[in-house]
Amino acid sequence: MSVPKLTLNNGVEMPALGFGVFQTPPDETRAAVEAALSTGYRHIDTAAAYGNERQVGEAVAASGIDRDEVFLETKIWISDYGYEQTLHGFDKSARKLGVDQIDLLILHQALPSEFGKTLQAYRALETLYADGKVRAVGVSNFMVEHLTALLDHATVVPAVNQIEVHPYFTQREVLAFGAEHGILTQAWAPIGGITFYRDTGHRSTIEDPVIGEIGKAHSKTPAQVMLRWHLQQGRSAIPKSVRPQRIAENFDVFDFDLTDEQLAAIDDLDTGKRGGPEPADITLASFGRPIPEQ
Repeated sequence: MSVPKLTLNNGVEMPALGFGVFQTPPDETRAAVEAALSTGYRHIDTAAAYGNERQVGEAVAASGIDRDEVFLETKIWISDYGYEQTLHGFDKSARKLGVDQIDLLILHQALPSEFGKTLQAYRALETLYADGKVRAVGVSNFMVEHLTALLDHATVVPAVNQIEVHPYFTQREVLAFGAEHGILTQAWAPIGGITFYRDTGHRSTIEDPVIGEIGKAHSKTPAQVMLRWHLQQGRSAIPKSVRPQRIAENFDVFDFDLTDEQLAAIDDLDTGKRGGPEPADITLASFGRPIPEQ
């Protein structure tokens, strides 16, 4: 089954459903990505800070799938912000992935306390885009104030903003700002994974009775319902797993539709509680760490 594609603001097409490898150990990454590609995924999301770009590249190369059929996305970590540093960050990621061109390169976080470095890093992304080394550029975990400040200086509007979005944390203000400016929202923790491996003060989305009842109505799992919720609302979603059965389950979301009432019921589950770190707390002192060359 081919995955529906979303058209980014520069005309590049990206599979709407991708496969993430956040917190996947390097020694498990290659097998997980191989299972995802065998299932039918054609969009893989990784990051320099995940420490598994090399294994992602190895899995793609070993798959036998043409390079232009796999959409590769990765992220520059805050330790490599700054114009020249970010250009070098691309070189490190491309080398680990084993590619000459990256499909989507994004900044992993805003750096509010040193936003000048964030702007320099984004200017480097614009250079890489102009040089054809990346097909699209974007950001991650940027709030409205960060996007506003970035757009005051950018010559290329970000194609994507990857943020925490799941039924318990919908970030409607950020979603609306992105839609207004042609920035696609990409959901990390799209099935609320962060609600069941970190104490966020609310129950797991997987155990939510509203989502469970909607799943029963469609003979689908809660995870499948949540992914369908994202896709029907025009978002990109990048679920992760290392279990082949769960990888396949997360891909099986294209044969049913949620009703408007069901979509609204899931929307109403929003608690406003963030599971990930507060964007304002991201500093080099707290989160900076060197990204290896190899």
